[in-house]
Amino acid sequence: MDRQCLEELLQGVQNGNCSIDDAISKLSQLPFASTSQTMADTHRELRCGAPEVIFAEGKTPEQCAEAANAIAGAHSKLLLTRADRARFEAVQAVLPNAHYAEQARCITWYRTAPPAGRGDVLIVCAGTSDLPVAAEAEVTAAWHGAQTELLVDVGVAGLHRLLHHLERLRTADALVVVAGMEGALPSVVAGLVASPVVAVPSSVGYGASFQGLTALLAMMNSCAPGIGVVNIDNGFGGGFLAAQIALAAHPLH
Repeated sequence: MDRQCLEELLQGVQNGNCSIDDAISKLSQLPFASTSQTMADTHRELRCGAPEVIFAEGKTPEQCAEAANAIAGAHSKLLLTRADRARFEAVQAVLPNAHYAEQARCITWYRTAPPAGRGDVLIVCAGTSDLPVAAEAEVTAAWHGAQTELLVDVGVAGLHRLLHHLERLRTADALVVVAGMEGALPSVVAGLVASPVVAVPSSVGYGASFQGLTALLAMMNSCAPGIGVVNIDNGFGGGFLAAQIALAAHPLH
């Protein structure tokens, strides 16, 4: 249950529009809702600011739909990552307003139209091959409530392409920088901006990139300050962290 739903429930009891028995029945689902194969954490938004996110990879379409329905019953929005179209179709069968971002492999759902984003998260993508990870970061940051923009194909093989966007880089509250190969782009970006940089190594590259391990180690050993590194191909983690930073810079009043 998110804060808005909890406030509406309590307001309903106060106004006499909801009986105490009905309120107890709804509150009895807290802090989790148990289904045949899942235990949805319905208290997570109250604790952490966002509902539980479903990692769809490895789950059957039916398991994804069941978990999605449980979380949607207690929250106003929903996100599933690493989802294919079969899993999307199963979720859409129980939540018709669900949307699928194919490149990001993410399913999003909102009970009502989401509010305008706060803060400014800029996702910087080294190459077009890194786009699936960058797209996951963008969808995640936007779902978490931030304004987002994506810059594509500005890797270190042609630094003039990155420097063309220098003014824009310096206006963001937080940046997510996605790169594979040797993983140098976050270091370069962090040397140009004052805002925090969330580095996301991708598994893109030839053999000696070791499926992203080379980029991961390069980012963790960066000499540029202000960089935080998430796991290989973890666009979700990068987007979520950057959104938290941006939202903290622009709190609700």
